[in-house]
Amino acid sequence: MPRLFLLALFWTAAATAQDVTAIRCGRLFDGRNLTLRENVTVIVAGNRIREVGGAIPPGARVIDLSRATVLPGLVDSHTHMYLHGTPYEEALLKRSLQYRAIWATVAARKTLLAGFTSVRDIETEGAWYGDAALRDAINDGLVIGPRMQAATRALSITGGYTPYGYSPDVEIPHGAQLADGIDGVRKAVREQLANGADLIKIYADHRRRGAHDPDKLVAFPTFSFDEIRTIVEEASKTGAKVAAHVYHSQAAQTAIRAGVASLEHGMYLDDETFRLMAEKGVYWVPTLMAYLQGLDEPARIAPERRRMMLGTTSRHKETFQRALKLPVKIAFGTDLSGNHENAGQEFVWMVEYGMKPLEVLRSATLTAAELMGWQDRVGTVEAGKLADLTAVDGNPVTDIAAMKRAVFVMKDGVVYKQP
Repeated sequence: MPRLFLLALFWTAAATAQDVTAIRCGRLFDGRNLTLRENVTVIVAGNRIREVGGAIPPGARVIDLSRATVLPGLVDSHTHMYLHGTPYEEALLKRSLQYRAIWATVAARKTLLAGFTSVRDIETEGAWYGDAALRDAINDGLVIGPRMQAATRALSITGGYTPYGYSPDVEIPHGAQLADGIDGVRKAVREQLANGADLIKIYADHRRRGAHDPDKLVAFPTFSFDEIRTIVEEASKTGAKVAAHVYHSQAAQTAIRAGVASLEHGMYLDDETFRLMAEKGVYWVPTLMAYLQGLDEPARIAPERRRMMLGTTSRHKETFQRALKLPVKIAFGTDLSGNHENAGQEFVWMVEYGMKPLEVLRSATLTAAELMGWQDRVGTVEAGKLADLTAVDGNPVTDIAAMKRAVFVMKDGVVYKQP
């Protein structure tokens, strides 16, 4: 056999072996079954999972996670990469779009390293179509970050989105695109889709100027049924889903009947709304962290706001516990703005509020992937899926706080973090 042919065979075999990785898992949560499997090996070839439970191929690279729990890459259904922890109006009015874009690249990296390999970015809050650009930069390899679906600008009505309280003589930017009437919302959806939106977010209810209650978040319905139905119809032409920010049942039921795919937050939803959600297959993304952060630091929160937060979180907990008794599909979402090193706390709150640990893990893997329509590629550890994997230090079934300790992250077959 010619020498060059033998060398070619050797190089091909070597390249193939280097492209295969065997991951030894101490425990494996596959995302589909509500169990932990012990001492399982996952074989990755290129950017795909080749086999779960097979023997280690000769020459494969071996990653030893025998002291960790391996899961599918986590999925956060509700993020804001373009917010960065400063007061909202400061971010909107005092930070340049360039500064916010730089921040978003940092936020994307933090999110991935926390174990979240896929996210829905649920609007840029005044940064226009920045999340679509960030998504594309990640896909092109310019920025390290998770797979993203971008909602771009979000939609609300005139008078139905912050900032409030400025002189009408001053032109103030808003955090969402404002649109009114059938023709107005149809055009707005088309603009967002044309500029890269993967989904559309609407504010089905929102606060209004001057409305205040010291014990709860006050919100009023925004879009009519016909307006929301038009938004859903226009989005569906490209396969895009609609997510609805909502607090109260009246606006929630309007949005559900109009065809939205998910309700975000929803701390005041009643059982009738949950039953309607189950009937229509609408997901709930409760985002507990959005209303719990800072409560353990009283000095940082004004007494009046703290009182409102305590009342809201008490109602949110009661609502969450009622939802667990009904067949509502709960998808994991944090509402975090890039500080995903804290994202593990959402798992802790969901368990403290009554959800079983394995069900919480599935909400952040398969259920969230189904909401995104990506269940064919991510959300479970099984042959043929993309090689998105996360490992945590400890056993989240006995200690859900282990979800705060991501020690290994693989996305698309590339290792970004390991012990």
